[in-house]
Amino acid sequence: MRALFSSHTHRKHHHRHQHHSPTMTTPNSSADAAVKQRIITHMNADHQDSLIRYLEYYAGFSSFSARNAQLEDITFDSLTISYSHTQSHRIPIKPPMKTWSEARPRVVEMDQVATRALGRADVTVKRYEGPRGWMTVVMAVVVVTVVVFSRRANFEPGSVLYWALLKHVPGFANFCWMVQPVIIPLMLAIHCWELWQFERTRLRKHTVRVFSRTWWKWVVSSFVEGAGSFVRFDEVVREQEEERAKARH
Repeated sequence: MRALFSSHTHRKHHHRHQHHSPTMTTPNSSADAAVKQRIITHMNADHQDSLIRYLEYYAGFSSFSARNAQLEDITFDSLTISYSHTQSHRIPIKPPMKTWSEARPRVVEMDQVATRALGRADVTVKRYEGPRGWMTVVMAVVVVTVVVFSRRANFEPGSVLYWALLKHVPGFANFCWMVQPVIIPLMLAIHCWELWQFERTRLRKHTVRVFSRTWWKWVVSSFVEGAGSFVRFDEVVREQEEERAKARH
């Protein structure tokens, strides 16, 4: 499929001056223009994930560079996808389409090829689920641990924590005092590794748009709580797969 779609990057104002064969790329009636606009509106509203994958696979963009992908124009022989306020990328369609009725199967096929080649899942996660039950407890424990171990003085006589709790277990207080310098760096290293795994095996795989609100929520949850975010993300994927299966019947 890569042989069918070659591409090049250009400035938007350059694109406006390009000339295409009117028989293949220019709508020749108001009806054609309306169909074209419906395709553009639908792709931007419901299939931005596909546009992101187009730029990643057919143009070699990073997920960061492609995060704001929007379909700017579609003709019988090309897709023009903007990725910033000043730049867009044109992906030729070869062979050119003959009618607008070919548009849907073509863009679907294009996305399927990109999805497989990028190693992505065919389910795009577009929502966030917060922690609940034991996941909330884990998150609370992590937060409390960070606060408590943020200062070595918390384990010394004179601190609120020491006189409220640790004076009853001085041996444990002394142990915490000794390990305090390594606890925060160790936790940071573990949580950064978990976040990297989450981004690679969940967010990127399921084309969660980089820096979107949903992306940030999952990133923060993953960094703070770790395992719980993996469990909930997988649950969201299963739910969306089930919803899609029901819609097919």
